Amino acid sequence: MGRKVTVATCALNSGALDFEGNLQRILKSIEIAKHKGARYRLGPELEICGYGCWDHYYESDTLLHSLQVLAALLESPVTQDIICDVGMPIMHRNVRYNCRVIFLNRKILLIRPKMALANEGNYRELRWFTPWSRSRQTEEYFLPRMIQDLTKQETVPFGDAVLSTRDTCIGSEVCEELWTPHSPHVDMGLDGVEIFTNASGSHHVLRKAHARVDLVTMATTKNGGIYLLANQKGCDGDRLYYDGCALIAMNGSIFAQGSQFSLDDVEVLTATLDLEDVRSYRAEISSRNLAASKVSPYPRVKVDFALSCHEDLLEPLSEPVEWKYHSPAEEISLGPACWLWDFLRRSQQAGFFLPLSGGVDSGATACLVYSMCHQVCEAVKHGNEEVLADVRTIVNQTSYTPQDPRELCGRVLTTCYMASENSSRETCSRAGDLAQQIGSCHIGLNIDPAVKAVMGIFSLVTGKSPVFAAHGGSSRESLALQNVQARVRMVIAYLFAQLSLWSRGAPGRLLVLGSANVDESLLGYLTKYDCSSADVNPIGGISKTDLRAFVQLCMERFELPALQSILVAPATAELEPLAHGRVSQTDEEDMGVTYAELSVYGRLRKIAKMGPYSMFCKLLYVWKDVCTPRQVADKVKRFFSKYSMNRHKMTTLTPAYHAESYSPDDNRFDLRPFLYNTRWPWQFRCIETQVLQLERRQRQDLDGVD
Repeated sequence: MGRKVTVATCALNSGALDFEGNLQRILKSIEIAKHKGARYRLGPELEICGYGCWDHYYESDTLLHSLQVLAALLESPVTQDIICDVGMPIMHRNVRYNCRVIFLNRKILLIRPKMALANEGNYRELRWFTPWSRSRQTEEYFLPRMIQDLTKQETVPFGDAVLSTRDTCIGSEVCEELWTPHSPHVDMGLDGVEIFTNASGSHHVLRKAHARVDLVTMATTKNGGIYLLANQKGCDGDRLYYDGCALIAMNGSIFAQGSQFSLDDVEVLTATLDLEDVRSYRAEISSRNLAASKVSPYPRVKVDFALSCHEDLLEPLSEPVEWKYHSPAEEISLGPACWLWDFLRRSQQAGFFLPLSGGVDSGATACLVYSMCHQVCEAVKHGNEEVLADVRTIVNQTSYTPQDPRELCGRVLTTCYMASENSSRETCSRAGDLAQQIGSCHIGLNIDPAVKAVMGIFSLVTGKSPVFAAHGGSSRESLALQNVQARVRMVIAYLFAQLSLWSRGAPGRLLVLGSANVDESLLGYLTKYDCSSADVNPIGGISKTDLRAFVQLCMERFELPALQSILVAPATAELEPLAHGRVSQTDEEDMGVTYAELSVYGRLRKIAKMGPYSMFCKLLYVWKDVCTPRQVADKVKRFFSKYSMNRHKMTTLTPAYHAESYSPDDNRFDLRPFLYNTRWPWQFRCIETQVLQLERRQRQDLDGVD
């Protein structure tokens, strides 16, 4: 009597609409799973078409090509003698569903539509799909002719059912369903399901991995059972990076952990587990057994197949493992670097161009490219043929094998310090030192002739010559003069990105990297269409505080001493005249708020969903030991005034790696207006009323003291 089962789950780097590539990756994962002895293979959510197709889900082409890939999978000898569980969109009675298609030996066993759709933050599944709302019910799905011809089935069960094999019972959850208050695994487990599968399309956010792991371990702690979680990995064409973390758990313990960040396109985890361990674990949980005796049963699809073998007494079992988490600084060093790699190879460009100012933000961006080069060299060293082929394409050299990250960085990263008359020697040398230590191809140039030419046109037309406030000009003049410098830098960056390789006699062009952090974007402390305007921005969803921790990590891990002086220097845009050769302008003075405060405002505005009045009430208590009510009110008003004044800049924000839950990215994630009444009269009046009341009460309390 067999009772040991070997099951497999995957993390795949699926590309949106990359049907050819996705098919090959799915087949490779099934092949690996079979080679490891697995009899059940689970893949990520919507793996056939790629998760991030967005409005392409409306197109009949997406449905058609998904069915064609399914047909190719059914037909392939690779998929024989293993239950395959794949994700794709299906139209049933003119309604689109996000589905799992489970098949075995050219027969579709069940199509299981998703029942709870992700519809918050970056997710808009309700825009494209409809949830299956009929719990524990199925109906007949009429297969398209191309599938009928292969399976010789006219209809298959469609709906909320479980699979009953010869030796166990298997039930599906899909991504969001694990996060709902009453997850399907609860009732499925009570009805005797022993193996739960979860196909996810879950993206990386800093400090999020533990939530996924905790949900899975808690599900199997309370109810017993084996739990498989599959996930997408990589950038499938958007701001999100799907971070793998495939796992297999049983009875509250982890038995297999997949990598969170890796350049491998296909990763397969397997575990061999004893079904009797599930049964004995459940035996003594009397509260569970009482509930199980009253549960409504699920429809069962009978499968004449076993996950275990008859003679398995000597089969070795998997041992529990302790989950290893990355620190937030390590997550930054790995996630955005992997995202950059996917962006570079899929865009078929020859490298990156980065305006390097000598500050923390552009320095951190340079370090991310350097980290990417480290990961590429490691992947090649460990025999990753796909990465090697991609590197050779990028550097246009078929015999090239990267071994040294610094040497590779010199081939794929061009950095440029763009000096003006307002730049200091210190920032210039900091940028040069960092470029030398990471090995980038570094350019130093002066933008003053271009700035003078642009201002010359203005003076010629108007007869007026604006001057900086430091030289007696107005704030309007000063701001315009700063913005001209910033925008000239953007024009030069794109020119050099397109032609610097040409000037060196090399083919291709470079992707321009932006380096505005999430806090500056939140407040709009950036010039519209300046160096923040780029092709991609790997740090656009990361706070200044986290970036500093990441730079500190790079300094130690990659031995980059140049980062020490970058970390201790005050953040400055260097757009105003120097005072006696020294920087006279700092970012925090310009903004009127600290970076630490900005993170607080950002989290309260977006995550806690607070308007001005609610934020004032909250911070009144949080900051009671350091600020008076009047000071709190002034800070909140200043933030909302500047935020709303600059919100329009978010409509042009460079596509940025999404890493922080308070990102102000106007595209999909932070759906708020960009035109406001920036005086907030009603809201600020409510704050003012409260401040006056508190001040009056404070005066009365003081008057009452002898």
